[in-house]
Amino acid sequence: MTIANNIDRIKKKIKEVCRKSDRHSEEIKLIAVSKTHPVEKIVEAFHCGLKVFGENRVQEARDKFKRLEGYPIEWHLIGHLQKNKINHAVKIFDYIHSIDNIELAEKIEKRLEVLGKEIRGFIEVKLSEEESKHGVSIEKLNALAEYCSNLKRLKIIGLMTVPPYFEDIEKVRLYFRKLRELKEELNINIFDGALTELSMGMTHDFEVAIEEGATYVRIGTGIFGERNYDGD
Repeated sequence: MTIANNIDRIKKKIKEVCRKSDRHSEEIKLIAVSKTHPVEKIVEAFHCGLKVFGENRVQEARDKFKRLEGYPIEWHLIGHLQKNKINHAVKIFDYIHSIDNIELAEKIEKRLEVLGKEIRGFIEVKLSEEESKHGVSIEKLNALAEYCSNLKRLKIIGLMTVPPYFEDIEKVRLYFRKLRELKEELNINIFDGALTELSMGMTHDFEVAIEEGATYVRIGTGIFGERNYDGD
C-alpha cells in the first residue's frame, strides 16, 4: 500500500465512523504522526493533502522543520516535553499535546512571552497505571487546569491521553470515555466551555476514539507503515 492509498483508507474510515456516530467528519483533525520516518515520506503525505504532522521528539522535529521550512505545515508535539527542550519546542511547534505539570506550563508561558508567540495546548492526562505513560494524574488535574486557565500565550484547548494497548479495542473505550467526561467537568468548573478538543486515538483504536468524542486522532503506522527504530 502506498502512502496515498493509506491516507485514502484512513479518511474513508473516519467518514464511516462519523456517519455511524452521527458526527461530521469535518470535526475530526487527522494528525500524521511522522516520528522516525524520513522527510521524504512527510513530503509525499503533504502532496497527498495532509498539512498536520505530529512528532514525539524535539531534536528530530528540529531537523525536519529546517528541511521543510518552506512547507505550510502545522506541527504538533505529541510526545513528552522535557523542560530543557522548551526553548527549541516553542519555536517549532504550533500545538503541544503534552502539558502535564504546572512548572512545565509556567516555563512555556514565559518563553512564549519572550518570543511574542502563542501556542495551543492540550493537558495530557494519565489514565492508566503504566509507568511508561506520561500525564497529570486525575487527582492533580484540577490544579493544573486552574493554573493553565489563566495563561495568556499557552492556550489550552483540550485534553489528551495515551491509553494502554489492548488487542480487544473495546477495552480502551472506557479510557476515551473518561477523558471526555473529564473535559466536560473542566468546562463546567474551570474553563467555561473553552475546552473544545480531545486528542485521543491512534492507528489501532482511532475509530473507538471518534465514537467517544475525539476531535484529533494521531495516525502514524496507518499512514506511513511500520517504524524503523534502528539506532534509536
